[in-house]
Amino acid sequence: MPVGVDPSRASIARVYDAFLGGTDNYEIDREVFRRVQSAAPEARDLALDNRAFLIRACRFIASKTGIKQFLDCGSGLPTAENVHQVVQRFDPEARVVYIDNDPVVLAHGRALLEENAYTHFVAADIFEPEQVLENAVVRKHIDFSEPVAFLQFGTLHHYEGSKEGPAGLMKRYIDALPTGSYVAISHFLDPENEHSSVARHMEEHFRGSPMGSGTFRTKAEIEELFDGLEMVDPGVTLCARWWPDGPELNHLSQAQECIAGGVGVKR
Repeated sequence: MPVGVDPSRASIARVYDAFLGGTDNYEIDREVFRRVQSAAPEARDLALDNRAFLIRACRFIASKTGIKQFLDCGSGLPTAENVHQVVQRFDPEARVVYIDNDPVVLAHGRALLEENAYTHFVAADIFEPEQVLENAVVRKHIDFSEPVAFLQFGTLHHYEGSKEGPAGLMKRYIDALPTGSYVAISHFLDPENEHSSVARHMEEHFRGSPMGSGTFRTKAEIEELFDGLEMVDPGVTLCARWWPDGPELNHLSQAQECIAGGVGVKR
């Protein structure tokens, strides 16, 4: 067990690993998954759609925008198709800096450092922008005089911070980004329709579980996270419907109706 791990406390990264069917999690993390699954049997789709959106959004930014540096906040545990694997397929020298403060993630992150000269890992709190932006490793490998891809996938719904809320947090990050930068965010969604009750049920189980966080926000609230940015078409939409890889052959599950994402550019 990595130093600093408390197996009696749920971890955001390990809970997501449990949702994805991984093995880097403990019973306390699986308990969170089971609780949320009791509210929505297809709860695993939250994590699956989040991961699929990450892949498509990163593929878009890497292949279409010319950006060569990526700052990924709350990277989580390595799984298939991580950010560096997606973007370095288009540019082998694209620089990726992952930020996380979970001890299990850090242990895996150190392994990443050994295999890839253009991938770096920083132990920092993503909900403390100054701590991230002023970090020496971040400053060494991310050139803030050039456009940056700034990523917050499945993180901001766990922000339980100050009165500024997640929109205020994001404003501090966005203000620090140079013109031409792209921002990609995914977030639990209250769709304000017949699926809202499921969203609120899942939220209740997330927040009442050992994890203690997981807020489902409306589309308008998620759009506020991109304040000041020009949205890439189609704007904030369900993760499953943000430039999918093919036609929608099956109805979306209730969980798929409850996670949204978007990409914006700073002009």
